[in-house]
Order: sequence, then C-alpha cells, then structure tokens
Amino acid sequence: MEPLLIFPAPPPAAVTPVLDGAGYPWRAATTAEEATRAEPTDGWSGAVIYASDDQEGALALCRSLRKRDIPLEPLLLLTEGSRLDDLELREELFDDFCVLPLRAGELEARLRHLFWRTGRGTRPELIEYGQLVLNLETYQAAIGGRPLDLTYMEYELLKFLATHPGKVFTREILLSRVWGYEYYGGARTVDVHIRRLRAKLTEEHAGLIQTVRSVGYRFGQSRWGL
Repeated sequence: MEPLLIFPAPPPAAVTPVLDGAGYPWRAATTAEEATRAEPTDGWSGAVIYASDDQEGALALCRSLRKRDIPLEPLLLLTEGSRLDDLELREELFDDFCVLPLRAGELEARLRHLFWRTGRGTRPELIEYGQLVLNLETYQAAIGGRPLDLTYMEYELLKFLATHPGKVFTREILLSRVWGYEYYGGARTVDVHIRRLRAKLTEEHAGLIQTVRSVGYRFGQSRWGL
C-alpha cells in the first residue's frame, strides 16, 4: 500500500499512533510543494488533513490536491466541531470528516470505509487478535494503538503464535517452525523470547501468551475458553 499524505508536518501526535497501530504507512507535508516532493512514485493512497490548528491552510492544501489532473481521493478532514460551519459549500474539497478530539477507533473506521467506498487503495495485510495488530507488509506490530519495538525473531514468533490462536505448541515445534530446522539453540531460546515478548506486551496483555504446563505455549484462548 502506498503511504497516506498527512497534514501538517510534523504530524499531530493524536493521529500517527492510530495510523501506525492500524498498519497505514504515511508521510507528512505542510504545503502542496512539500506534498509533491514527498509523493511516492505510484502516488498517494489518500490523505488525512488535520485542520485543528490551521484550518485555512488545511483547506488550501485540500483545494490543491483536488485540482490535480487526477484529484486525490480519499481525503479525510479532521476538524473541531465549532468549525463545521466553515465547511459549508466546501464539501467538494474532502470525502469525509472527523470531529476532534478523535474517539477511539473512529479514524481507522472512517479510513476503512473511505477506501472501500472509493476503491482508492487497500488496507495492508494484517493479523489482528483483540487489540493486537501485526502488519505483514512492514513488519510492524502494535497493541492498543501502541507500537511494539520487536526484534525480527520476536516479531516472527509473535506472528506465528497469533496466526494459530488457541493451539498449543511445544518448544521443539516452535524452534523448527519459527527458527528453522537448522537452528540448534535449544528450548531455552524459545523461553527467552517468550519472556521478552510478554514484557513488551506489558502486564495488561502478557496473558495473550500462556504457558501450558509440561507441554509448551498457547496464544489466546482455546475454543473451550480454558
């Protein structure tokens, strides 16, 4: 998926964690010239315009994006509720809007709907389990909208477990399936990585990876809820 254009630069702190957690790549720009310079070869997949601090500047950028030979869409505007009256007769400049402050999940839900409605861009391939999201294209992971700083093997182990929720794996199977048959690090390698993953998930979510006594590990709940 090509990046979303975010206005302004630097991007607002209320927006980027949501996009990172949902797996949307992005680049930020403040002017039309900056947007042109930063534009990827295949074009922007869409734009998220944060108009709280500079609504006129935001609308000016929207106008520029719409005047292109191929108008950019989808274009999502984020604005204060007190400024909605300013948007009258300007609906052609954006495809949808969110009222600030953002409610949990609203930005992601509106982007997903816009991509479905316009057919401009698609959501990245993700693995999702509860609040955990793994982006298979960018090797990023997040939980509850908070990015996780994982090593390559931590990510691979978490991805394998999250792909098989409820199933119990022995340490030997995890070694062969995640590290490969040629790896001879021993079962302790699995235990160390599980311990690090639990620490990075924090106490609130560490229970996603459960120890099954005398067997191995299980991710999430079994189908019997045990």
